[in-house]
Amino acid sequence: MTAAVRAIGPRMTRARSGAVLLGPALVAAAAYVDPGNVATNTAAGASYGYLLVWVVVVANLMAGLVQYLAAKLGLVTGMSLPEALRVHLPGGVRIAYWVQAELVTMATDLAEVLGGAIALHLLFDLPLIWGGVITAAVSVVILTVRDGGQRRFERVVAAMLAVVAIGFVAGLFVSPPDPAATFGGLVPGFGDAGGVLIAAGMLGATVMPHAIYVHSALARDRHGRPAPGPERARLLAVTKADVTVALLIAGAVNLGLLLLGAAALPADLRTASLEGVHTALGQNLGAGIALLFAVALLSSGLASTAVGCYSGSVVMAGLLKIRVPLLARRVVTAIPALIVLSAGADPTWALILSQVVLSFGIPFALIPLVVLTSRRSVMGDGVNGRFTVAVAGLVVAAIVALNLALIWLTVTGQG
Repeated sequence: MTAAVRAIGPRMTRARSGAVLLGPALVAAAAYVDPGNVATNTAAGASYGYLLVWVVVVANLMAGLVQYLAAKLGLVTGMSLPEALRVHLPGGVRIAYWVQAELVTMATDLAEVLGGAIALHLLFDLPLIWGGVITAAVSVVILTVRDGGQRRFERVVAAMLAVVAIGFVAGLFVSPPDPAATFGGLVPGFGDAGGVLIAAGMLGATVMPHAIYVHSALARDRHGRPAPGPERARLLAVTKADVTVALLIAGAVNLGLLLLGAAALPADLRTASLEGVHTALGQNLGAGIALLFAVALLSSGLASTAVGCYSGSVVMAGLLKIRVPLLARRVVTAIPALIVLSAGADPTWALILSQVVLSFGIPFALIPLVVLTSRRSVMGDGVNGRFTVAVAGLVVAAIVALNLALIWLTVTGQG
């Protein structure tokens, strides 16, 4: 056996062991292909064609940095972000922080349960209220998978993400996008004031608080707290690869949705109506593509609401040291969504409202994340470098500013 052949064995072993460690970021990535993103990206493509392709790319890059910092915090400190905040916040502030986090969790659940309910209505003509109940119930079943181990839960979510990816991009094989126009969309531009608004929505809703909370916990649970040295460096490298793979998948799905809107949906589809997208796909690309879209929407709603519910338990346990059974959490956080559905509220309006409430919680997750990972007293040798601090600061400032702008535009009726 030659030296070259002998050297291949250890490299393959390291590659396999690294691949086994992938997975936590895939769970967090479910937040990036939730029903709210589906509506926004398809509407952006239908209204502005390929013009906003660059927005999806920039949004994905920002999300990648944020999710890596969340995972690094959990791995280096052995604490989730809520646990780290419990250590650094006084009692009264800690409780106030938990209250806003719970409200944001409910707002997140509203969009995700609503997406699942709409999908079940499209697939089986179920009333929205029953679709919401079924979506919430099935999410509990998905969460119980974690009792068999974190890797099993990660595999289930990864499988659901695969369904999401196939269902949402299948239409591109029937109606392929224009390659030249797609590459042209990488050049930043807005077209008009409406383009600025929808770009702000795409960028501002990129990072979701529950994805940060849950990713910091999953990384900690998977890797523990390795001591500084080669092993921690290897795990950080694996974590970076995990985030890259997961966000590439989520980014590809979101880009595919925008391209689908540009290539196959009517230009007057300017509202975030999931039913409208489904109808237009059926009319333009056939019933099969519309069916795949509805199945992917259901998988998106189920995966994202399960991750959101789990994130809520991470927040409560981390900040208050209180553990509530997931079934009880599922019931409580689903109540607002079920009330909205039973009241017969317009689904589009409910989606917009949920995103506005969600926007309030983003600074409370992003700012502490960057501050804590930039403190040597917290991170030790794993502290952010100056370049990372600068880039992360710009990303946080941009996302917070865009979300504040979206809240203002929505409240004043300009959104």
